[in-house]
Amino acid sequence: MAGFQKIGSAPTAPYADPRGDPFLHTRFVIPARPAMLLRRDRLVRHLDQSLLTPLTLVNGAAGAGKTLLVADWATGWTEPLAWLTTEATDQQPGMFWAYFLQALRDSGVPLSAELGLPADAGRVDHPLLARLAVELSVRDLPVTVVLDQYDRITDPQIAEQLEFVLHHAGRGLCLVLVTRTEPLLPLHRYRAAGEMTEIRDAELAFTPQEAAVLLEAHGLRVPAHAASALVERTRGWAAGLRLCALAARKSPNPERYLKEFEADRSAVADFLLAEVLKRQPPETQDLLLRVSVLDRFSPALANALTERADAEPILAGLHRENAFVEDLGHTWYRLHPLFGEILRAHLRMRSPGLEPELHRRAAVWLRCSGSLAETLGHGADAGDWDFTAGALVDDLAIGELLTGLRSEDLAELFDRMGPEATSPATHLVRAARELARCDLERGLPHLRRARRSLEGEGAQPGGVSAPAAARLSCELLEALAARLTGSPGRAETAARAAERLRGEIPAHLLDRHPEVTALLLTHLGSARLWAGRFEDAREALSTVADGPRAAMTVPAREDSLARLALMDYLDGWLGRAESRALAATTGSERSGPAHPLGPTHPPGPAYLPGSGMGRLVLAAVAVDRNELSRAQALLDAAAGPDGDLPDPVTEAGRAIVTARLLLACGKPRAALVAAETAVRADVVSPWAQGHAALIASGVRLAEGRPETAAKLLQAVPDVQVACVVGAARAQLAAGRPDEAIDLLDRVRPGGRTGPAVTVRATLVRAEAADRAGDVAASRRLVALALREARPERLRRPFLEAGPWIRPGLDRGPLRVLAAGWLTPGSPRHVEPPRSAGLPPPLVVEELSGRERDVLQRLAQMMSTEEIAADLYVSVNTVKTHLKSVYRKLAVNRRNEAVRRARELRLL
Repeated sequence: MAGFQKIGSAPTAPYADPRGDPFLHTRFVIPARPAMLLRRDRLVRHLDQSLLTPLTLVNGAAGAGKTLLVADWATGWTEPLAWLTTEATDQQPGMFWAYFLQALRDSGVPLSAELGLPADAGRVDHPLLARLAVELSVRDLPVTVVLDQYDRITDPQIAEQLEFVLHHAGRGLCLVLVTRTEPLLPLHRYRAAGEMTEIRDAELAFTPQEAAVLLEAHGLRVPAHAASALVERTRGWAAGLRLCALAARKSPNPERYLKEFEADRSAVADFLLAEVLKRQPPETQDLLLRVSVLDRFSPALANALTERADAEPILAGLHRENAFVEDLGHTWYRLHPLFGEILRAHLRMRSPGLEPELHRRAAVWLRCSGSLAETLGHGADAGDWDFTAGALVDDLAIGELLTGLRSEDLAELFDRMGPEATSPATHLVRAARELARCDLERGLPHLRRARRSLEGEGAQPGGVSAPAAARLSCELLEALAARLTGSPGRAETAARAAERLRGEIPAHLLDRHPEVTALLLTHLGSARLWAGRFEDAREALSTVADGPRAAMTVPAREDSLARLALMDYLDGWLGRAESRALAATTGSERSGPAHPLGPTHPPGPAYLPGSGMGRLVLAAVAVDRNELSRAQALLDAAAGPDGDLPDPVTEAGRAIVTARLLLACGKPRAALVAAETAVRADVVSPWAQGHAALIASGVRLAEGRPETAAKLLQAVPDVQVACVVGAARAQLAAGRPDEAIDLLDRVRPGGRTGPAVTVRATLVRAEAADRAGDVAASRRLVALALREARPERLRRPFLEAGPWIRPGLDRGPLRVLAAGWLTPGSPRHVEPPRSAGLPPPLVVEELSGRERDVLQRLAQMMSTEEIAADLYVSVNTVKTHLKSVYRKLAVNRRNEAVRRARELRLL
């Protein structure tokens, strides 16, 4: 017959089936293969193993390519092979076995005349089955029998009889079952004994490479990524791929069609609706249509949508039948993506208006089960924004809108919220969304409405106070607003209110959302920092930096570290500032390759990661070390898309670092413009104002106007030691050394002031001594400054000191102290004895600041783990720095690195 090919050459016996009807010989032939069939060698090789096992199972969904795969494999098979396509009429044992025996005879397998055929369509005699098993067991070569569409056989009696024959036929029979469902055979026994070959849906799915070849066979050449995307959407489903390919051939833009085709308007929809949905009873169809609005579902959730109680057996049955319902484990399921798309379209057509109600039911059920992310998604799809915002706020998850990997997704979700939602929770969400974008003009009105609404709920007669989670969320946003506006008083008020509210919040919510406390303290610490209350700021920020390292608190921790680093820098401690700034920018270890200038931050909201402020501090440190190219690169990186929240601290810090870099580069006018950049804030920051005056004073000194320079710093309080030192320098330049020394004597820096300040103060005293003709005292003071500056590689103070210092650095003990880090070269008398002809030690490349930090701790015999803990970095980062140190020093071991560093005066 057309479309079929005959197997074997033996004449067909003139038998009729038990009902007296002639056998349908088309059921005994292998289906013809289409011209564009893709032969998949990996599956054919797997099927070859069927000769080694008595049972082979090819189990997959409709259209998975099961039959064509086995037909392709069977064609040209030289060993005895019988093919039988089962039908619903084979449900009776007599009919099934009559066709089974006829398939064997039709394929040329000799069976004895005594074997006969069942005479009754409804039964088969056991002796017949026993004789069949014996005849097969004595064959020299096994016969392979393929039962296609075996899922149509549902009678347990037939399965039991088939297992009997298969077991007693021994090596004389290899049975291949092609089915959509699990056969009623003891598969576990065959599997445990290693006597079964299995090919299932996952293996039947096309790989991206196979899909590309299939598309090419249809005349479609698409990029690899397009083929991969199509496989992802179809899950590699054979029929879906072929139907898409046929449709794409008719499209003027095949690649675009494959990417954007509407499943519900394609031949794929016709196939799935006919082959899967319409074969199910009405209750099952209704369940499938309703769960199509879900990404995943459990029986209990499905029952909530159907308002019935029968989902568990229905879903289990659909999965067994390979009806495009995938088992995710732990009683959760999902639909095949294309099937889900088509069902949703069918739902909208069959039951208009039902979809939002299904989303609402799902959201309510999921909220009770504790799945917040799915609750929010379904609440939004239902259009119930009061419910959705309430779920977010009541869960104390408002911080997830501000920080973390989900913040952008949540912001996008709530962007769909319209103005008709007016609950306190919706006002809070709007405020959080706008403040996260640093839009004070829009965010603050929403925050005021939220506070009025929350206060109004408890102010009404008999009213109950608003939920504590909502009020705590409001205080968190108040703290953020205070940080953005530079309002330390407002931040303190919010922090006190938040502390009172914490006692009303269930402990499990606080434990689930540590980011709320971390964000509160970070905003409070930043506001205190702006106010110049460094010790109070350190207390709040250190609590976050030293606190639990949960995933949700990482951005706040890095932000706190960066601001602690800024305070270290402002106090003159470059090494501490650098360590903390680097610790604040190590997010790349979790998210991707390192930035060429140092680590970068993981993906997240633009405003909170410490990378921006951290790089600003690193740039400031690089300026003081006279590494101006590096400073510019870091400054540029800090202004990138992953920069910090543009609060007053960040803006003032950026202005100060930019101005100092420009001044160091010999651009005083540009430096002055940068230093005078207006920073919007409710209160004036003393340190920001003082450092702006210090830079302006430096500009006037560079212009040769010391009197103006001195006047600029007169109004700055003495508490800012760096400004006092700058004023003393200006007085000295104006020819008033006594006033300069008097200013320095009035200052008691104590332990808080670091070398970047004290070295400059020492150099002012040294210059004053030099002007007074006390050369010995001057050199002694310069030596003291060099010793203090060398560990920090603090070069700018010496370059800013002027020409008086240069002659001394070129001779005698000062030359030794300056060599190798401030001035080039190293005096020979400080080098250890060296054998004649031995070349001097080489430094392949200058060590970075962090590599020097690691090297110093290496010399202290610290372990890799101890170095990592001391520098706030990971062990892997330390190992990377060690490899770089070894390469640059041309050594292979730790002790060699320390010895070489000492030879080079690096330690």
